[in-house]
Amino acid sequence: MNLIFLGCPGSGKGTQAKFLVSNNGFHHISTGDLFREEISRNSELGRKVKSYIDAGRLVPDDVVLDVIKNKIKDIKGNILFDGFPRTIEQAEGLEKMMDEISKNIDVVLFFNVNEEDVVKRITARRNCPKCGKIYNMITNPPKNDETCDECKVKLNHRDDDKEEVVKKRMQVYKDLTSPLISYYRTQGIFEIIDASKSVEDVYKEIIDKISKYSK
Repeated sequence: MNLIFLGCPGSGKGTQAKFLVSNNGFHHISTGDLFREEISRNSELGRKVKSYIDAGRLVPDDVVLDVIKNKIKDIKGNILFDGFPRTIEQAEGLEKMMDEISKNIDVVLFFNVNEEDVVKRITARRNCPKCGKIYNMITNPPKNDETCDECKVKLNHRDDDKEEVVKKRMQVYKDLTSPLISYYRTQGIFEIIDASKSVEDVYKEIIDKISKYSK
């Protein structure tokens, strides 16, 4: 089974993806993770991607599709696309890619959340530059303010987690990604998840929804 998690930044897609990877054997494909790898290596692609992210803009479709194609071509098991596709063009490109490897998208899960809550959740995120552990100053703060519990170093506040950038990302999401809802509804594989629930309840709802599409 191959899934798409669709929803605005900070809606909880990444957290639920980890559950499906560890409990259900999915291969997690996140453009955010792939791009951050490139940025950390300071590659030419990474620098290009960073310029778009820092400005609160989406990375161009052709760049995204090239990265995804290279990643999925050798995957044999179930695939979970987290936050991808983000535009109709990316969705059409994904369909072509999946056809080439004799796969298809079985269900699209839309994470429905309150926008104001999401902005608060994202802007409260911090990460440790040494071990990579992620904290949230509201829901999962470190023991000592702005300091990693394990490494005792000052936490980072990523540029793309700052309020002005987050609000731009939300507007870009609504303008360009919202049409995907209609796109996938017409295919009969679209399901809505109430992402305002607890992490455990959201996971249970996901399992219930995808079970209807199991072959």
